[in-house]
Amino acid sequence: MLKYKGYVGVVQFDDDAMLFHGDVIGLRDVITFQGTSPEEIKREFKTSIDGYLAWCRELGQEPEKPFSGEIHLRMSPDFHAQLAIQAKAQGLSLNTYIKDTLETTLGKESVYSKPKVRSNTAVRRRKSKSFC
Repeated sequence: MLKYKGYVGVVQFDDDAMLFHGDVIGLRDVITFQGTSPEEIKREFKTSIDGYLAWCRELGQEPEKPFSGEIHLRMSPDFHAQLAIQAKAQGLSLNTYIKDTLETTLGKESVYSKPKVRSNTAVRRRKSKSFC
């Protein structure tokens, strides 16, 4: 996982092509990057983010902020009811109950707590309003 200016990139290695390739997560906009070494993939990640921010400035648009803190979930009505009942039984709002349950499962450590990258880069704006 790579981190830069509040953006997070995930990287995979293609063994056939001998190439690292990554995507910035948490956005509707698509930002990709690639490289042939760990050093290059880090550099290309940072170049991609800087390119995206410059592209937004050129268009006069605000860049998307990753991970707004809001998430929309789809679930069955029965499961929704079970969550609401558990939350009420513990004297919590549904939002707090779900957040606390996820924090217990994943831990509270921030993904940003350990700081850690446009040539060969694609940036395009998606028309979709949801990334989940």
